[in-house]
Amino acid sequence: MNREQTIFVIDDEPDVRAALNMLIKSVGLKPEVYESPQAYLDAYDPSRPGCLVLDVRMPGMSGLELQSKLAGMGLHPPIIMISGHGEIPNAVQAIQTGAVDFLQKPVSDQLLLDRIQQALRLDTENRQKHSECHELERRFAKLTAREREVMQGVIAGKLNKVIAGELNVSTRTVEIHRANMMEKMEASSLSALVNMSNRIAKCRD
Repeated sequence: MNREQTIFVIDDEPDVRAALNMLIKSVGLKPEVYESPQAYLDAYDPSRPGCLVLDVRMPGMSGLELQSKLAGMGLHPPIIMISGHGEIPNAVQAIQTGAVDFLQKPVSDQLLLDRIQQALRLDTENRQKHSECHELERRFAKLTAREREVMQGVIAGKLNKVIAGELNVSTRTVEIHRANMMEKMEASSLSALVNMSNRIAKCRD
């Protein structure tokens, strides 16, 4: 695991925070505890990798409300929900909105550690995908409107002369736009370009 990853523990009960802090440290991981969702949000830095161990019921903002707020911020650490109230609706809502798991207190130490490792792996994958998407969008943003039109034609498997006819330009003009587009996208082949286009589409879903 990435040594910089942090397990953010958010629970209003001091005893629970202390116990989770000790458990996480005991396996060589780095915990950081907060007494409320707002305290976590006040210190929130989306660039910090890790995961959240989040209590559902707390005074003020609930764990589910924090989960909703983070979902609206884009990339955020995966969440493991814990609750002293085995409420099925809350569990269903948490899982449906992206939680790694919903665990009932008292939580088994080994089960929680297993879920933390799962969440940390997921966070690494999510951040890698986010970085790749950002890079592809950066390349695509450099294309002119005409180069994007040519790119769509190329991806569709159309010949340069067909694209030229559709755009009402010369074949030579299409060849120039195509060369510029391939260079800006850093695509070494047609298959690489198609793959990039598919990945961009997935990033925008």
